[in-house]
Amino acid sequence: MSKVRRLYPVVLSGGSGSRLWPLSREEFPKQLQPLTSERSLLQETGLRLGDSGGEVYALQPPIIVCNDAHRFVVAEQLRAVGIEPKAIIIEPQGRNTAPAACVAALLLENEPDALMLVMPSDHLVRNAEAFRDAVAKAVPVAAANHLVTFGICPTSPATAYGYIKQGAALSGDAHAVEKFVEKPDSVTAAGFLKDGGYYWNGGIFMWPVGLYLSELAKNEPLIPPACRAALSEGQNDLFFFRLDPAAFAKVPSQSIDYGVMERTDKAAVVPVDMGWSDVGSWSALHEEAAHDAAGNTTIGDVVAIDTRNSYVRTDKQLTAVIGVKELIVVVTADAVLVADKAHDQQVKQVVERLKAAGRSEATAQARTHRPWGWFQTMDEGARFKVKRLCVKPGAKLSLQKHWHRSEHWVVVTGTAQVTCGEKEFQLRENESTYIAAGTLHRLANPGHVELHMIEVQSGEYVGEDDIVRIADDYGRSGEKANVKPSPKPKAKAKKRSPKKAQRKPARKLRRKADPAAVLRRRRASRRLVRPATKVATKGGSKRPPKKTPPRTPGRKKR
Repeated sequence: MSKVRRLYPVVLSGGSGSRLWPLSREEFPKQLQPLTSERSLLQETGLRLGDSGGEVYALQPPIIVCNDAHRFVVAEQLRAVGIEPKAIIIEPQGRNTAPAACVAALLLENEPDALMLVMPSDHLVRNAEAFRDAVAKAVPVAAANHLVTFGICPTSPATAYGYIKQGAALSGDAHAVEKFVEKPDSVTAAGFLKDGGYYWNGGIFMWPVGLYLSELAKNEPLIPPACRAALSEGQNDLFFFRLDPAAFAKVPSQSIDYGVMERTDKAAVVPVDMGWSDVGSWSALHEEAAHDAAGNTTIGDVVAIDTRNSYVRTDKQLTAVIGVKELIVVVTADAVLVADKAHDQQVKQVVERLKAAGRSEATAQARTHRPWGWFQTMDEGARFKVKRLCVKPGAKLSLQKHWHRSEHWVVVTGTAQVTCGEKEFQLRENESTYIAAGTLHRLANPGHVELHMIEVQSGEYVGEDDIVRIADDYGRSGEKANVKPSPKPKAKAKKRSPKKAQRKPARKLRRKADPAAVLRRRRASRRLVRPATKVATKGGSKRPPKKTPPRTPGRKKR
């Protein structure tokens, strides 16, 4: 009886998903969103293998590799579906897939015969059972010292994916890889389907830990030692492991395909038909979504009239479309996308332009997620901002203060535990409080249901970086933001010259700026002058005075 190998799923969750903008953005990309079901793509990926591998392999807790901005959302989503990972590794910066897999392999270095199943977190698999069958078939191939890639059975001559050409047969359905092919044109892709033996490259791999490290060292010798340094100099942070930023910055950026798979002589392919999609465009998402009789997908408050083969989604206001076809319409709280389906790959160009212009909409959602919950800006302008906050049960914000703004809190639902200076008290529905600028304060939810609040900020600067954290349950204490220069120092400087300070006649400026007041004064002055003119004129007539200025008595005598 063959040895049952330990199998560690390694989930790579570092993508930005910019081709699904404005729904997917860097701060909250597509893998963290429920695009096709009630669960996010990350959650679906973590649950895909089921509870165990039976007699074929011993399924182990997964290793998650993600970036710093997503760490709390990743941890919370895994907890919500009952997944306890072996580790959540935080990359200080993206260095592509080969270093990410290398860090996970180094974490398992004391188990060189254990198998790693490397999966992207943002792919869709409709037939999880077919995937599990393919994994079971790949286990003995990988155990026989092969680097296995899963070849997706093509359903169309797609030009958005690379292809894998199978070579000599190995065992079962597995074949050696003859070659990897870059994304072809439509004619070449059609030829691949006609010839057979070609598969889409889905970026899913399986290999023994020791084999991957040795092949990576052979083909990319700079990556393993740099990753080892980042791992050895890293540190635990709550339930995360942070790679050392300085050491990881020296790791060369490289993909698994270019760094290992295309150079090794140990590559094998196991075909799988599992209803796979990388959800790499709005058109791809439309294909996977439910359609009405006219081929439309409508999500949210949508009215569609004489519309065909279109994807219309709104997360906010009512959206109506009339007489259109082959269209993508996506409405979020702060952005609207309207695109021809044939040009939906150009969405990435929109994101690039927004980044070049310094627009926050390129990377940030209207709703910002935090470890304690989330907040969303509802309105803002000069010297004010209105937010909606949601605090999870049992969660609390940091003990903090703001230098340049005051805050007014109104509880909508739930119970708030408030710390304000030396006072500590509770607020319930329809109750409110005021937090003055510079006052230490904290908000917590002591209840068993979500706390929803409205926060009104007012002051000379209401940016998110005006915060000083004194204590924090999530390892963020001691942070002091670099805020914009405050107007206060300028005001103090003007007090040195009181004469100059008195030169600003605020009331006169307001009167001059009021045309109605000026007109009233002019009319009043006319009424005062006209009676005096009539009295001074001898034998005055009852006829109205001429438009020319009235003559004075002295001029009349002359």
